[in-house]
Amino acid sequence: MASTITVTSNVGGVGTIRVAFATNDNENIDAHFGSAKQFNVYDISSEGFDISTIIKIDSKDTDKTVALLDKCDIVYFVNIGPTAAAKIINSGVFPIKYKEIVSIDEELKKIVSMLGTNPPPFIKKIIEKKAA
Repeated sequence: MASTITVTSNVGGVGTIRVAFATNDNENIDAHFGSAKQFNVYDISSEGFDISTIIKIDSKDTDKTVALLDKCDIVYFVNIGPTAAAKIINSGVFPIKYKEIVSIDEELKKIVSMLGTNPPPFIKKIIEKKAA
């Protein structure tokens, strides 16, 4: 069973993406998808970001974890198994794997800057799909 904490976000609207970060320490993207203690979910736009949800993972059940991330557009982690990766992709969430531990705060700033300039095609596609 997982517990979810939802926060009212001030970021939203057109051009906003929802991104989850697999974390064990609440500060870094430092967790394998299948063994993450939690996912911190943020709403991000070119104007800034707000945390929207904290999903605490209590059991290793890939299907349940994928279902809990269903409102997300992108999920970051340091590693993922092939079956879980396929399930994430099939659910419509874009997976991003880092080879090393990365600060969530630094990644958030990078995404905000990218959204304000020239996002890559996959993010443009996410934004267009959400606007339709």
